Amino acid sequence: MTAQAQTAPLIPRDALFGNPTRAAGQISPDGQWLSWLAPKDGVLNIWVAPADNPDAARAMTNATDRPIRQHFWSPDASAVMYIQDKGGDENFLLYRVDIDSGVETTLTPFDDTRVQIVGASNTIKDKVLIGVNNRDPQWHDVHMLDLRTGELELVLENNAYAGFMADDSLTLRMAMRQNEAGGTDYFRVSDGTVETTPFETTAMEDSLTTSPAGYTTDGGTLYWIDSRGRNTAALFAQDTATGERRLIAEDDKADIGNTLRDPITGEIEAYAVNYLTTEWTATDPEVRASFDWLDQRLEGDFGINSRTDDDSVWIVWNDPLTKPVTTYIYDREASTLTPFYVSRPELEGMPLQPMHPVEIASRDGLTLPSYLTLPPGSDTDGDARPDKPVPMVLLVHGGPWARDGYGFNSAHQLLANRGYGVLSVNFRGSTGFGKDFINAGNKQWGLKMHDDLIDAVNWAVDQGIAQEDKVAIMGGSYGGYATLAGLTFTPETFACGVDIVGPSNLETLLSTIPPYWAPLVKTFHERMGNPNTEEGLALLRAASPLYKADEIVKPLLIAQGANDPRVKQAESDQIVNAMQSAGIPVTYVLYPDEGHGFARPENNIAFFAIAENFLAECIGGRAEPLGDALEPSSAQIVEGEEYVKGLEAALGS
Repeated sequence: MTAQAQTAPLIPRDALFGNPTRAAGQISPDGQWLSWLAPKDGVLNIWVAPADNPDAARAMTNATDRPIRQHFWSPDASAVMYIQDKGGDENFLLYRVDIDSGVETTLTPFDDTRVQIVGASNTIKDKVLIGVNNRDPQWHDVHMLDLRTGELELVLENNAYAGFMADDSLTLRMAMRQNEAGGTDYFRVSDGTVETTPFETTAMEDSLTTSPAGYTTDGGTLYWIDSRGRNTAALFAQDTATGERRLIAEDDKADIGNTLRDPITGEIEAYAVNYLTTEWTATDPEVRASFDWLDQRLEGDFGINSRTDDDSVWIVWNDPLTKPVTTYIYDREASTLTPFYVSRPELEGMPLQPMHPVEIASRDGLTLPSYLTLPPGSDTDGDARPDKPVPMVLLVHGGPWARDGYGFNSAHQLLANRGYGVLSVNFRGSTGFGKDFINAGNKQWGLKMHDDLIDAVNWAVDQGIAQEDKVAIMGGSYGGYATLAGLTFTPETFACGVDIVGPSNLETLLSTIPPYWAPLVKTFHERMGNPNTEEGLALLRAASPLYKADEIVKPLLIAQGANDPRVKQAESDQIVNAMQSAGIPVTYVLYPDEGHGFARPENNIAFFAIAENFLAECIGGRAEPLGDALEPSSAQIVEGEEYVKGLEAALGS
């Protein structure tokens, strides 16, 4: 580690993983109110203030344990709404808080139920369409919800479809169902009845890169992000009367991602492409002028959190990467940009490090878009290469049908601050880079998907970035699986591993998926292996780290949420038990009040306290001492406290 890295201020864990000062700023559709998330008695709640007097803020909710992590306005601006589960079980219910009275209502007061928003309207502002699976956990029945009275009216009982789409009149227009090939069939809905013949269909190869993107307000145009007959997903407009399609935008390297829609007409005004970084292109001249105006005034990335119905005011976030994220109120008519809040002001002046987009070649010729963050002071000429090799953490994303992106990343900043290079790799199977890249990962868990990660490590060593004997692997969900695969399939490559809610046995993973995923199970079988066939079962078992647990020779830290509905606690229990039976040391941390990942800041802080001290022992970086980080958390050390510096003392054992 360089002398400068050793003397750089240690960024406190609390500053990166504690509650933000404010987050998720919104403006009400009528422009009268501002809302945001902020701590109340140490727990994130929803706050509201008049738009013309932001200092007159009041907390609208009273969450006392689990933070509220997202909220939105009712279309008529009479209420703020949010969804919340219990202890990470992902059974999200819908809540409404009246602005005038402050009265909170549970709009879906059901047990073991997960709510979906099916449709909202620009013109019918007191109702929304929702899907509720309280009758059968596999299927979401569509109901019309009166936001004022809470009355639910059944629109369609569903026993066959994975999802629905409505137009601005809150009329169901489309139903979606997985087909035998693992693709999707799209059916028109007429007068509340789903037609028997699909009007559009996709094969499995297009299932993750093709989807409808909504109707215009008049229902005359249906937008698609579509990869059929091509590699990257392009943006199309389809005439709903004639079926005729018009190409709006395409990109050779990446799929069309987000779109910006006119709040009144629903027409697309801009679209985004995210290859290494996000680039917006405005098709509407006024939006283009606003983007240009903001671009001249903001450093780094920016985007839109929220807009008024008349589109005169935007809430704009700005990520300068090496400074904390700031949110502004942008009055388009007055051409003013007013600071709203800094999410984490305690990070101001801290040695935040730039993230470098890099391209890495796989052994069979794929390009892996990746992101590298280096320790402070290690790269004196700024060429994205350290002056001498540094210890490195390979930080693997979850999904695997997801992706890493460019921007402020708390884990990257913590690990870089502690003296590590941090590399995040979009391996084959990652989304956003065209269907060929995704489909190259089919049935490659533990095989070519893992090879890509090994190729990235070898690249980092060859480039003089990483010290070959000091590379750790770390990640959550699929990234946790990749950690277990790294320590079992390639036991000498990594110095240690940190697995967060990662599956150890792909057979048991698929046999315990949540019931509401059952309509999509064909995707898992086609992309991972079908456990109902001899060949598929053999593939899943061969890719399961559990069966090679006795080959682990490097230190391993496992963290698990007890209520995880996706990767059940048994996934961690069974590999810990296998390691214990083989006499192999492991540290296992269980959170009884968490699910697939950790929502409570106290638990996140406790986890990273353990993880950074674990990594410091393995690959020699710095660490903020554990101190009393575990006390406010629910962390239970099931096994192996003796293998993490300071953990026994923190537990008083």
